[in-house]
Amino acid sequence: MAETGLRARALRYLAQREHSRAELARKLADHGSAPEIDALLDRLSELELLSDARFATAWVRGKAARFGTARLRHDLARRGVSDTLIEAALQSEAVESELERAHRVWRTKFAQPPADAREWARQARFLQGRGFAAEVIRKLLKEIPDESAQG
Repeated sequence: MAETGLRARALRYLAQREHSRAELARKLADHGSAPEIDALLDRLSELELLSDARFATAWVRGKAARFGTARLRHDLARRGVSDTLIEAALQSEAVESELERAHRVWRTKFAQPPADAREWARQARFLQGRGFAAEVIRKLLKEIPDESAQG
């Protein structure tokens, strides 16, 4: 009886969105024993209802437009996805360059290029918090005035 309840709960979670194995195990931890959960997760993986690769790809696809590579990598690692699967998902789903994504994120938040050092630092902190690399931020904030001058 407890196993069917555990399975139903796992399927409900998976019906809402993709989950990593570690994430689903954590959510089910209070509802069953470790061996029961492991057996259930193995079975869900066999049936291809649970896939860390599919989860990583979906995560990157959904978040890449708003976050940098460092943030995506960190979030996936925190959810228990292996480094190999993270790199594969980043390669397959991050179609635009990091600079293009950073520019789009910057443009939605800020209307004007930084006027002084304080504003430059504020914009840089925002982009850094979104997971963009320091060299991308420097390049973006350096190029913005040139771009606006060209029209």
